Amino acid sequence: MYSFRLYPTSRQRDALTAMLAAHCELHNAALQERRDAYRKAGVTIRGAQQMAQLTDIRAARPDQAVWSFTSQQQTLRRLDKAFAAFFRRVKAGEKPGYPRFRSAHRFDSVGFRHGDGIKLTTEGCTPGHATLRVQGVGTVKVRLHRPLPGGAKLGQILVKREGSGPRARWHVVIAIEVGAAPLLPTGRAVGVDLGVAHLFTTSEPIPGLTDGNGHAPNPRHGLTAADRLARAQQALSLCKRGSSRRSKTRDRVTRLYGLVRRQRLDTARKAAVALVRHADMIVLEDLRLTNMIRRPKPKPDGKGGFLPNGAAAKAGLNRSIHDAGWGVLINAVVAKAEEAGREIVLVNPAHTSRRCAQCGHTVADNRVAQARFQCVACGHADNADRNAALNILRAGTARRSA
Repeated sequence: MYSFRLYPTSRQRDALTAMLAAHCELHNAALQERRDAYRKAGVTIRGAQQMAQLTDIRAARPDQAVWSFTSQQQTLRRLDKAFAAFFRRVKAGEKPGYPRFRSAHRFDSVGFRHGDGIKLTTEGCTPGHATLRVQGVGTVKVRLHRPLPGGAKLGQILVKREGSGPRARWHVVIAIEVGAAPLLPTGRAVGVDLGVAHLFTTSEPIPGLTDGNGHAPNPRHGLTAADRLARAQQALSLCKRGSSRRSKTRDRVTRLYGLVRRQRLDTARKAAVALVRHADMIVLEDLRLTNMIRRPKPKPDGKGGFLPNGAAAKAGLNRSIHDAGWGVLINAVVAKAEEAGREIVLVNPAHTSRRCAQCGHTVADNRVAQARFQCVACGHADNADRNAALNILRAGTARRSA
Protein backbone atom coordinates (compact mmCIF):
# COMPACT_ATOMS: atom_id res chain seq x y z
CA MET A 1 0.00 0.00 0.00
CA TYR A 2 1.23 3.47 -0.91
CA SER A 3 -0.40 6.39 0.92
CA PHE A 4 0.19 9.97 -0.23
CA ARG A 5 -1.04 13.29 1.13
CA LEU A 6 -3.53 15.31 -0.92
CA TYR A 7 -3.56 19.10 -0.89
CA PRO A 8 -7.00 20.19 -2.15
CA THR A 9 -8.10 23.79 -2.47
CA SER A 10 -10.97 24.98 -0.29
CA ARG A 11 -13.43 24.40 -3.16
CA GLN A 12 -12.01 20.92 -3.82
CA ARG A 13 -12.18 20.13 -0.11
CA ASP A 14 -15.89 21.01 -0.11
CA ALA A 15 -16.39 18.82 -3.19
CA LEU A 16 -14.55 15.89 -1.56
CA THR A 17 -16.69 16.28 1.55
CA ALA A 18 -19.84 16.31 -0.60
CA MET A 19 -18.62 13.16 -2.36
CA LEU A 20 -18.24 11.36 0.97
CA ALA A 21 -21.70 12.54 2.04
CA ALA A 22 -23.27 11.25 -1.19
CA HIS A 23 -21.63 7.84 -0.84
CA CYS A 24 -22.63 7.74 2.82
CA GLU A 25 -26.26 8.37 1.80
CA LEU A 26 -26.02 5.59 -0.79
CA HIS A 27 -24.57 3.20 1.79
CA ASN A 28 -27.31 3.96 4.34
CA ALA A 29 -30.09 3.70 1.75
CA ALA A 30 -28.80 0.31 0.59
CA LEU A 31 -28.61 -0.89 4.18
CA GLN A 32 -32.15 0.33 4.88
CA GLU A 33 -33.42 -1.48 1.77
CA ARG A 34 -31.88 -4.74 2.93
CA ARG A 35 -33.31 -4.38 6.44
CA ASP A 36 -36.83 -3.55 5.20
CA ALA A 37 -36.87 -6.34 2.62
CA TYR A 38 -35.90 -8.97 5.18
CA ARG A 39 -38.14 -7.71 8.01
CA LYS A 40 -41.28 -7.19 5.90
CA ALA A 41 -41.00 -9.93 3.29
CA GLY A 42 -38.22 -12.24 4.47
CA VAL A 43 -36.28 -11.50 1.28
CA THR A 44 -32.50 -11.24 1.19
CA ILE A 45 -31.20 -8.64 -1.26
CA ARG A 46 -27.75 -9.22 -2.76
CA GLY A 47 -25.14 -6.68 -3.66
CA ALA A 48 -25.45 -7.39 -7.40
CA GLN A 49 -29.17 -6.54 -7.26
CA GLN A 50 -28.46 -3.19 -5.65
CA MET A 51 -25.68 -2.39 -8.12
CA ALA A 52 -28.15 -3.02 -10.95
CA GLN A 53 -30.32 -0.20 -9.55
CA LEU A 54 -27.55 2.39 -9.83
CA THR A 55 -28.53 3.44 -13.36
CA ASP A 56 -32.06 4.28 -12.27
CA ILE A 57 -30.82 6.01 -9.10
CA ARG A 58 -28.44 8.21 -11.08
CA ALA A 59 -31.21 9.11 -13.55
CA ALA A 60 -33.59 10.11 -10.75
CA ARG A 61 -30.94 11.81 -8.59
CA PRO A 62 -28.68 14.21 -10.52
CA ASP A 63 -26.70 14.88 -7.31
CA GLN A 64 -25.69 11.18 -7.25
CA ALA A 65 -24.91 11.15 -10.99
CA VAL A 66 -22.09 13.66 -10.42
CA TRP A 67 -19.87 10.99 -8.91
CA SER A 68 -18.13 8.02 -10.46
CA PHE A 69 -20.34 5.02 -11.24
CA THR A 70 -17.50 2.65 -10.29
CA SER A 71 -16.98 4.33 -6.93
CA GLN A 72 -20.67 3.85 -6.12
CA GLN A 73 -20.32 0.19 -7.03
CA GLN A 74 -17.38 -0.03 -4.64
CA THR A 75 -19.51 1.47 -1.85
CA LEU A 76 -22.26 -1.10 -2.40
CA ARG A 77 -19.65 -3.85 -2.63
CA ARG A 78 -18.25 -2.76 0.72
CA LEU A 79 -21.71 -3.11 2.28
CA ASP A 80 -22.07 -6.54 0.69
CA LYS A 81 -18.77 -7.62 2.24
CA ALA A 82 -19.97 -6.35 5.63
CA PHE A 83 -23.05 -8.58 5.39
CA ALA A 84 -20.96 -11.54 4.26
CA ALA A 85 -18.72 -11.07 7.32
CA PHE A 86 -21.81 -10.75 9.54
CA PHE A 87 -23.24 -14.09 8.36
CA ARG A 88 -19.83 -15.74 8.68
CA ARG A 89 -19.57 -14.63 12.33
CA VAL A 90 -23.12 -15.84 13.02
CA LYS A 91 -22.29 -19.31 11.66
CA ALA A 92 -19.05 -19.40 13.64
CA GLY A 93 -20.87 -18.52 16.88
CA GLU A 94 -18.95 -15.26 17.28
CA LYS A 95 -20.30 -11.83 18.17
CA PRO A 96 -22.32 -11.00 15.01
CA GLY A 97 -21.80 -7.23 14.65
CA TYR A 98 -24.69 -6.36 12.32
CA PRO A 99 -23.75 -3.67 9.73
CA ARG A 100 -24.57 -0.21 11.01
CA PHE A 101 -25.72 3.05 9.51
CA ARG A 102 -22.94 5.58 9.07
CA SER A 103 -22.99 9.27 9.88
CA ALA A 104 -21.30 11.75 7.57
CA HIS A 105 -18.54 12.18 10.15
CA ARG A 106 -17.74 8.46 10.22
CA PHE A 107 -17.85 7.69 6.51
CA ASP A 108 -14.28 8.61 5.61
CA SER A 109 -13.29 6.82 2.40
CA VAL A 110 -14.41 6.11 -1.15
CA GLY A 111 -12.95 3.40 -3.37
CA PHE A 112 -12.19 3.74 -7.09
CA ARG A 113 -10.64 1.79 -9.93
CA HIS A 114 -7.80 3.67 -11.58
CA GLY A 115 -8.78 5.09 -14.95
CA ASP A 116 -12.49 5.04 -14.13
CA GLY A 117 -13.45 8.25 -12.35
CA ILE A 118 -9.96 8.80 -11.01
CA LYS A 119 -6.47 9.10 -12.49
CA LEU A 120 -3.04 9.73 -10.99
CA THR A 121 -0.40 11.30 -13.22
CA THR A 122 3.06 12.81 -12.83
CA GLU A 123 3.21 14.40 -16.29
CA GLY A 124 4.05 18.09 -16.14
CA CYS A 125 4.71 17.95 -12.39
CA THR A 126 7.90 18.74 -10.52
CA PRO A 127 9.77 15.78 -8.95
CA GLY A 128 8.04 14.50 -5.84
CA HIS A 129 4.65 15.80 -6.94
CA ALA A 130 1.71 14.48 -8.94
CA THR A 131 -1.90 15.28 -9.70
CA LEU A 132 -5.01 13.25 -8.98
CA ARG A 133 -8.05 13.90 -11.16
CA VAL A 134 -11.25 12.88 -9.38
CA GLN A 135 -14.62 12.93 -11.13
CA GLY A 136 -16.80 15.67 -9.69
CA VAL A 137 -13.91 17.21 -7.75
CA GLY A 138 -11.23 18.25 -10.23
CA THR A 139 -7.46 17.95 -10.29
CA VAL A 140 -5.95 17.74 -6.80
CA LYS A 141 -2.28 18.18 -5.93
CA VAL A 142 -0.48 15.11 -4.54
CA ARG A 143 2.80 15.02 -2.60
CA LEU A 144 4.80 11.89 -3.48
CA HIS A 145 7.04 11.47 -0.45
CA ARG A 146 8.43 8.29 -2.02
CA PRO A 147 8.53 7.20 -5.66
CA LEU A 148 6.10 4.66 -7.06
CA PRO A 149 7.66 1.40 -8.31
CA GLY A 150 8.75 1.62 -11.92
CA GLY A 151 6.25 0.06 -14.31
CA ALA A 152 3.69 -0.43 -11.56
CA LYS A 153 0.13 -0.98 -12.73
CA LEU A 154 -2.34 1.00 -10.63
CA GLY A 155 -5.54 -0.77 -9.64
CA GLN A 156 -7.66 -0.06 -6.58
CA ILE A 157 -7.42 3.49 -5.25
CA LEU A 158 -8.91 4.85 -2.04
CA VAL A 159 -9.53 8.53 -1.31
CA LYS A 160 -9.52 8.88 2.45
CA ARG A 161 -10.22 11.64 4.95
CA GLU A 162 -8.54 11.82 8.32
CA GLY A 163 -10.34 14.02 10.81
CA SER A 164 -13.14 16.41 9.97
CA GLY A 165 -13.75 20.06 9.35
CA PRO A 166 -11.54 22.51 7.46
CA ARG A 167 -8.34 21.06 8.96
CA ALA A 168 -9.04 17.49 7.88
CA ARG A 169 -6.17 15.68 6.16
CA TRP A 170 -6.86 13.98 2.83
CA HIS A 171 -4.93 11.00 1.48
CA VAL A 172 -4.91 8.78 -1.58
CA VAL A 173 -4.15 5.12 -0.84
CA ILE A 174 -2.95 3.06 -3.79
CA ALA A 175 -2.76 -0.73 -3.84
CA ILE A 176 0.22 -1.88 -5.88
CA GLU A 177 1.47 -5.43 -6.15
CA VAL A 178 5.25 -5.37 -5.94
CA GLY A 179 7.72 -8.20 -5.89
CA ALA A 180 10.10 -8.86 -3.02
CA ALA A 181 13.44 -7.06 -3.01
CA PRO A 182 15.57 -9.49 -0.98
CA LEU A 183 18.27 -8.05 1.24
CA LEU A 184 21.69 -9.63 1.55
CA PRO A 185 21.74 -12.45 4.15
CA THR A 186 23.21 -11.60 7.54
CA GLY A 187 23.35 -15.09 9.04
CA ARG A 188 21.55 -13.87 12.16
CA ALA A 189 18.28 -14.81 13.84
CA VAL A 190 16.58 -12.81 16.56
CA GLY A 191 13.82 -13.49 19.06
CA VAL A 192 11.50 -10.62 20.02
CA ASP A 193 9.61 -10.41 23.31
CA LEU A 194 6.93 -7.69 23.33
CA GLY A 195 6.49 -5.79 26.55
CA VAL A 196 5.10 -2.75 28.31
CA ALA A 197 8.03 -1.44 30.33
CA HIS A 198 10.02 -1.70 27.10
CA LEU A 199 8.38 -1.76 23.70
CA PHE A 200 10.16 -5.05 23.02
CA THR A 201 13.32 -6.90 23.98
CA THR A 202 15.50 -8.79 21.51
CA SER A 203 17.63 -11.86 22.14
CA GLU A 204 20.71 -9.84 21.15
CA PRO A 205 21.38 -6.09 21.00
CA ILE A 206 20.61 -4.36 17.69
CA PRO A 207 22.70 -1.23 17.04
CA GLY A 208 20.60 1.88 16.67
CA LEU A 209 17.43 0.16 17.90
CA THR A 210 18.05 -1.32 21.36
CA ASP A 211 20.41 -0.74 24.26
CA GLY A 212 23.10 -3.16 25.38
CA ASN A 213 20.48 -5.42 27.03
CA GLY A 214 18.30 -5.63 23.93
CA HIS A 215 15.63 -3.26 25.25
CA ALA A 216 13.83 -0.97 22.79
CA PRO A 217 12.38 2.09 24.60
CA ASN A 218 8.62 2.42 24.80
CA PRO A 219 7.75 6.00 23.72
CA ARG A 220 4.23 5.78 25.24
CA HIS A 221 2.68 8.15 22.74
CA GLY A 222 -0.80 7.76 24.19
CA LEU A 223 0.35 8.52 27.74
CA THR A 224 2.24 11.60 26.52
CA ALA A 225 -0.91 12.99 24.89
CA ALA A 226 -3.26 11.80 27.67
CA ASP A 227 -3.55 15.18 29.43
CA ARG A 228 -4.27 17.07 26.21
CA LEU A 229 -6.79 14.43 25.16
CA ALA A 230 -8.51 14.53 28.55
CA ARG A 231 -8.85 18.33 28.43
CA ALA A 232 -10.15 18.24 24.86
CA GLN A 233 -12.69 15.51 25.66
CA GLN A 234 -13.87 17.36 28.77
CA ALA A 235 -14.36 20.48 26.70
CA LEU A 236 -16.27 18.43 24.12
CA SER A 237 -18.63 17.05 26.78
CA LEU A 238 -19.57 20.61 27.79
CA CYS A 239 -20.41 21.78 24.27
CA LYS A 240 -23.98 21.97 23.06
CA ARG A 241 -24.82 19.38 20.42
CA GLY A 242 -25.09 20.85 16.93
CA SER A 243 -23.11 23.98 17.82
CA SER A 244 -20.11 25.20 15.83
CA ARG A 245 -18.08 25.17 19.05
CA ARG A 246 -18.74 21.46 19.47
CA SER A 247 -17.72 20.85 15.87
CA LYS A 248 -14.40 22.65 16.39
CA THR A 249 -13.74 20.82 19.66
CA ARG A 250 -14.53 17.47 18.06
CA ASP A 251 -12.06 18.27 15.29
CA ARG A 252 -9.40 18.99 17.92
CA VAL A 253 -10.01 15.63 19.62
CA THR A 254 -9.81 13.89 16.25
CA ARG A 255 -6.52 15.62 15.40
CA LEU A 256 -4.98 14.56 18.71
CA TYR A 257 -5.96 10.92 18.19
CA GLY A 258 -4.65 11.10 14.64
CA LEU A 259 -1.32 12.45 15.89
CA VAL A 260 -0.95 9.56 18.36
CA ARG A 261 -1.87 7.04 15.68
CA ARG A 262 0.71 8.42 13.23
CA GLN A 263 3.43 8.53 15.91
CA ARG A 264 2.71 4.92 16.88
CA LEU A 265 2.78 3.81 13.24
CA ASP A 266 6.03 5.68 12.61
CA THR A 267 7.70 4.02 15.61
CA ALA A 268 6.53 0.57 14.51
CA ARG A 269 7.74 0.98 10.93
CA LYS A 270 11.18 2.24 11.94
CA ALA A 271 11.59 -0.63 14.39
CA ALA A 272 10.44 -3.13 11.73
CA VAL A 273 12.99 -1.82 9.22
CA ALA A 274 15.80 -2.14 11.77
CA LEU A 275 14.79 -5.69 12.68
CA VAL A 276 14.55 -6.77 9.05
CA ARG A 277 17.95 -5.34 8.20
CA HIS A 278 19.58 -7.02 11.20
CA ALA A 279 18.39 -10.62 10.94
CA ASP A 280 17.40 -13.23 8.35
CA MET A 281 14.87 -14.83 10.70
CA ILE A 282 12.66 -12.97 13.16
CA VAL A 283 10.81 -14.99 15.78
CA LEU A 284 7.68 -13.46 17.32
CA GLU A 285 5.11 -14.67 19.82
CA ASP A 286 1.79 -15.75 18.32
CA LEU A 287 -0.22 -13.51 20.64
CA ARG A 288 -4.02 -13.50 20.87
CA LEU A 289 -4.34 -9.79 21.52
CA THR A 290 -8.13 -9.82 21.66
CA ASN A 291 -8.04 -12.28 24.55
CA MET A 292 -5.21 -10.44 26.31
CA ILE A 293 -7.10 -7.14 26.52
CA ARG A 294 -10.43 -8.71 27.51
CA ARG A 295 -11.88 -7.42 30.77
CA PRO A 296 -12.05 -9.94 33.64
CA LYS A 297 -15.40 -11.55 34.34
CA PRO A 298 -17.28 -10.45 37.47
CA LYS A 299 -17.14 -12.79 40.47
CA PRO A 300 -20.48 -13.00 42.31
CA ASP A 301 -20.13 -13.43 46.08
CA GLY A 302 -23.46 -15.27 46.40
CA LYS A 303 -25.01 -12.46 48.42
CA GLY A 304 -26.03 -10.18 45.60
CA GLY A 305 -22.64 -8.48 45.39
CA PHE A 306 -19.32 -9.14 43.70
CA LEU A 307 -15.84 -10.10 44.83
CA PRO A 308 -12.72 -8.17 43.75
CA ASN A 309 -11.60 -9.40 40.32
CA GLY A 310 -8.65 -7.10 39.61
CA ALA A 311 -10.55 -5.13 36.96
CA ALA A 312 -8.84 -1.83 37.83
CA ALA A 313 -5.34 -3.28 37.50
CA LYS A 314 -6.33 -5.10 34.30
CA ALA A 315 -7.68 -1.86 32.85
CA GLY A 316 -4.31 -0.22 33.40
CA LEU A 317 -2.52 -3.13 31.71
CA ASN A 318 -4.95 -3.04 28.79
CA ARG A 319 -4.32 0.69 28.40
CA SER A 320 -0.57 0.07 28.32
CA ILE A 321 -0.93 -2.70 25.73
CA HIS A 322 -3.03 -0.43 23.52
CA ASP A 323 -0.51 2.37 23.92
CA ALA A 324 2.42 0.10 22.99
CA GLY A 325 0.62 -0.87 19.78
CA TRP A 326 1.70 -4.51 19.65
CA GLY A 327 -0.63 -5.30 16.76
CA VAL A 328 0.68 -2.36 14.73
CA LEU A 329 4.26 -3.45 15.39
CA ILE A 330 3.65 -7.10 14.45
CA ASN A 331 1.89 -6.13 11.22
CA ALA A 332 4.72 -3.76 10.32
CA VAL A 333 7.40 -6.40 10.94
CA VAL A 334 5.53 -9.00 8.87
CA ALA A 335 5.01 -6.55 5.98
CA LYS A 336 8.64 -5.38 5.94
CA ALA A 337 9.90 -8.95 6.19
CA GLU A 338 7.85 -9.97 3.15
CA GLU A 339 9.30 -7.08 1.14
CA ALA A 340 12.86 -7.93 2.18
CA GLY A 341 12.54 -11.70 1.75
CA ARG A 342 13.09 -12.37 5.46
CA GLU A 343 11.54 -15.24 7.38
CA ILE A 344 8.97 -14.73 10.14
CA VAL A 345 8.35 -17.54 12.65
CA LEU A 346 5.48 -17.40 15.15
CA VAL A 347 5.76 -19.49 18.32
CA ASN A 348 3.46 -20.35 21.19
CA PRO A 349 3.98 -17.70 23.91
CA ALA A 350 3.06 -20.07 26.75
CA HIS A 351 5.68 -20.20 29.56
CA THR A 352 8.31 -18.22 27.65
CA SER A 353 8.61 -15.83 30.63
CA ARG A 354 8.82 -18.69 33.18
CA ARG A 355 11.23 -21.01 31.42
CA CYS A 356 14.94 -20.79 32.18
CA ALA A 357 16.93 -20.12 29.01
CA GLN A 358 19.91 -21.93 30.56
CA CYS A 359 18.49 -25.25 31.82
CA GLY A 360 14.86 -25.21 30.61
CA HIS A 361 13.32 -25.47 34.08
CA THR A 362 9.81 -23.99 33.94
CA VAL A 363 8.06 -22.74 37.06
CA ALA A 364 6.28 -19.54 38.06
CA ASP A 365 8.76 -18.92 40.93
CA ASN A 366 11.52 -18.29 38.38
CA ARG A 367 10.01 -14.86 37.66
CA VAL A 368 11.14 -13.06 40.79
CA ALA A 369 9.95 -9.62 39.68
CA GLN A 370 8.77 -7.80 36.58
CA ALA A 371 12.33 -7.25 35.37
CA ARG A 372 14.21 -9.99 37.22
CA PHE A 373 14.53 -13.69 36.41
CA GLN A 374 16.33 -16.23 38.58
CA CYS A 375 16.03 -19.96 38.04
CA VAL A 376 15.28 -21.89 41.24
CA ALA A 377 16.89 -25.00 39.76
CA CYS A 378 20.25 -23.84 38.35
CA GLY A 379 20.50 -20.33 39.77
CA HIS A 380 20.73 -18.67 36.34
CA ALA A 381 19.91 -14.94 36.66
CA ASP A 382 19.09 -12.54 33.86
CA ASN A 383 16.73 -9.79 32.85
CA ALA A 384 13.28 -11.36 32.61
CA ASP A 385 12.48 -9.93 29.19
CA ARG A 386 15.85 -10.90 27.72
CA ASN A 387 15.43 -14.43 29.11
CA ALA A 388 12.00 -14.61 27.43
CA ALA A 389 13.46 -13.37 24.12
CA LEU A 390 16.09 -16.14 24.24
CA ASN A 391 13.36 -18.72 24.85
CA ILE A 392 11.35 -17.32 21.93
CA LEU A 393 14.38 -17.55 19.65
CA ARG A 394 15.08 -21.12 20.75
CA ALA A 395 11.46 -22.15 20.17
CA GLY A 396 11.47 -20.55 16.72
CA THR A 397 14.72 -22.26 15.74
CA ALA A 398 13.35 -25.62 16.88
CA ARG A 399 10.09 -25.09 15.00
CA ARG A 400 11.92 -24.12 11.85
CA SER A 401 14.17 -27.21 12.07
CA ALA A 402 11.16 -29.43 12.65
